[in-house]
Amino acid sequence: MESFFSQKSLPGLLLLLLVFSVYPKPASTSLASQGRVLLQWKASLRSQQSLRSWNLSTSPCIWRGITGSLRRHRVITEISLPRMGLAGPLDALDFSALGSLLHLNLSYNQLGGAIPPTISALSRLVSLDLTSNQFTSKIPVGMGSMKELRFLSLSQNQMVGAIPLSLSNLTGLVSLHLEDNKLVGVIPKELGRLHELMYLEIGVNRLSGSIPSSLGNLTKLYHLDLYQNRLTGVIPRELKNLVNLIYLSIADNNLTGGNQMVGAIPPSLSNLTGLVSLHLDNNKLMGVIPKKLGRLHELMYLDLRVNSLSGSIPPSLGNLTKLRFLVLHQNQLSGPIPFEIGNLIEVTDLYFSKNLLTSSIPSSIGNMTRLKTLSLEGNQLSDLIPLEIGNLNEITDLQLSTNLLTGPIPPSIGNLTKLRYLCVFDNQLSGPLPMEINNIIGLTYLELSNNSFVGYVPPNICKGGALKYLTLYMSNFQGPILMTLKNCTTLERVRLEHNHLTGDVSQCLGVYPHLSYMDLNFNLLSGALSPDWAKWHNLTLFRISNNNITGVIPTEFGQLTKLGELDLSSNYLQGEIPKSFGSLTLLYNLSLGNNQLVGHVPLEIGMLLRLRAFGELPNNFGGVIPREIGGCKQLISVDMSNNSFGGSIPYEFGQLVDLQELLDLSQNSFSGHIPSQLGQLTLLQILNLSHNNLAGRILPSLINMASLSALDVSHKEHEGPVPDGQLFRRAPMEWFTGNRGLCDVVAGLPSCSSSSPAREAPNVILLSGMAVLGALLLFFLFVGFAARLMKRRKQIANGTSQTGGGAFSIWNFDGGNATIYS
Repeated sequence: MESFFSQKSLPGLLLLLLVFSVYPKPASTSLASQGRVLLQWKASLRSQQSLRSWNLSTSPCIWRGITGSLRRHRVITEISLPRMGLAGPLDALDFSALGSLLHLNLSYNQLGGAIPPTISALSRLVSLDLTSNQFTSKIPVGMGSMKELRFLSLSQNQMVGAIPLSLSNLTGLVSLHLEDNKLVGVIPKELGRLHELMYLEIGVNRLSGSIPSSLGNLTKLYHLDLYQNRLTGVIPRELKNLVNLIYLSIADNNLTGGNQMVGAIPPSLSNLTGLVSLHLDNNKLMGVIPKKLGRLHELMYLDLRVNSLSGSIPPSLGNLTKLRFLVLHQNQLSGPIPFEIGNLIEVTDLYFSKNLLTSSIPSSIGNMTRLKTLSLEGNQLSDLIPLEIGNLNEITDLQLSTNLLTGPIPPSIGNLTKLRYLCVFDNQLSGPLPMEINNIIGLTYLELSNNSFVGYVPPNICKGGALKYLTLYMSNFQGPILMTLKNCTTLERVRLEHNHLTGDVSQCLGVYPHLSYMDLNFNLLSGALSPDWAKWHNLTLFRISNNNITGVIPTEFGQLTKLGELDLSSNYLQGEIPKSFGSLTLLYNLSLGNNQLVGHVPLEIGMLLRLRAFGELPNNFGGVIPREIGGCKQLISVDMSNNSFGGSIPYEFGQLVDLQELLDLSQNSFSGHIPSQLGQLTLLQILNLSHNNLAGRILPSLINMASLSALDVSHKEHEGPVPDGQLFRRAPMEWFTGNRGLCDVVAGLPSCSSSSPAREAPNVILLSGMAVLGALLLFFLFVGFAARLMKRRKQIANGTSQTGGGAFSIWNFDGGNATIYS
């Protein structure tokens, strides 16, 4: 009989042994035992709804997210549960029973706590994805032993500690994602051993130190992202070796280097000819932009903003004809904008703002017909806005503000029908606005302020009903305010101050539910304040001073509960301050001066606890200042001069210890003394109490007002010595004029000792007269008392002889009869 282990059966036996060597024995890693391990982990989770299919009555291979091998002895090879709403720890999962796993994906859940060190038992794992959970531990050092890993992502967690050096043992790793954590320390130079790495992303952490030059060894790398860390030093020149690189971002760090002669951006980066995205923004890079960057013909995104780059914009950038996004914003670039920029016909976003660029805007910019954003503000560009600007039919955002542009806005601006933002403020533009601007019906931001235009504002700028920001201040506009504004309910911010606009505001302004800011100061507007404006429920600032507004302040204004600043000064308003103003609890600046308001300041003023400036000059207010003003403890400036306030100055002013700029109560009818509590205003710089009916001494407590630089107590009835303090020793005489009784300290006032004889003569006569009168009064009192005493003795003597009473009798008077006890 042939032996069982014959030569014919030997190949089959060897194959069977190979299968058993690759797959674990069923006894130790059976599918059923792995299922029990997973059910045990499920029980530890706080949310299990997505795992309802996991139960003992079915095979784990048909559970949600579980994949098993197709071999005879089936085991779990993949767990994929992204975005399942899983919440809880991971340490309840027995990784040692899952050694057959090749792929583990638990991304975008709410798993938290530590990543267990036992995860290193997954020695066959090829892909591990724990992205976007809530893990808070360090990266386990043992992960360095998982040498089959090709993909590792721990991004978007709260991992702490340093990047372990052991990760450099994962020499087969292709993708490493550690971004958006709280990792600290340096980038290990040992990562340069990961020669298979194609994707390295460790941005949005707290990594420090320099970029290791060893990263230049990762020649298969096509994506390198180190942005938003605390990296310092220079950009390593060894990065030129990354010839397969498509994406490079080192933005938002503290990289330095470079000077006027040698730039911090290595010209050798031009070797990366496949580069599509280059982001070096938000660093401290100096020097020039290398001309050789013009060789990066595949480049689509170039961002160098917020550095200290200087010199001119290289014309060679015009060679980057695939470029779509070019951002050089906020550097120190100078010279003209190269004419070659017009070659970049694919660019959609061009940002050259906040530099030192000069000369005119090149007409070639009209070739960039795909532009959606053109931002040139904050430079020194001059001359006219080119007519070719009208070729930019796709543009939505045109920013030319804060330059030296002159001449009119070209009529071709009307071709830009997709424009949403038109900002040309702070220039030297002149002439009338072109009527073609009415063609742009979708404008949301129109900012033309601080120019020298003439004529009227085009009447239909809000025709499309989309306008949110309208700022035309200090631009010399005249004529009636726009009637179309009445129905422009989308308005959020309106600034028309310092023009020559006319019209009845109650007829031109409507109800704006989103309005937060309205400034109409210094115009020629008329009409009355409308109660309907109380429906501007989001209003935080309203100014309409220096106009010709009449009528009363509507009580309904008390409904503007978000209001922080209200300026109605220098108009012709009448009536009283509404008591409803007590509801404006967020108000910090109230100015009603130079009107014709009357009555008392309402007690409710004390409810304005955030008030910082209160100006009432001049009006016809009378009565007393309510003591409740002491509750407005954040006041830094109070001006109530030129009114008819009377009574005493409330001592509660002394509670306003934050008063710094001004306390002016002059030109009123206050009487009594200066409250000693004013000495507590140690931060106050100017105090004016002049032209009142105050009298008495200037109290020594005023010496404590250490910050006082100006004091006016002139034209009152003060007397006695001026307090001896540094403030008063250097005070000018003008502070005290019109007070005949003051003396000492101040240069120009008489000495108290030299003025005493003149004053003492009448005092001596008065005192002598009083002494004589006192002596006579005492004499007559003594005579009267002696006569009364003699009369009473006679009465006692007569009574004793009639009743026979003893000498020690006591009288008891009960209100009627008198009874004598012996």
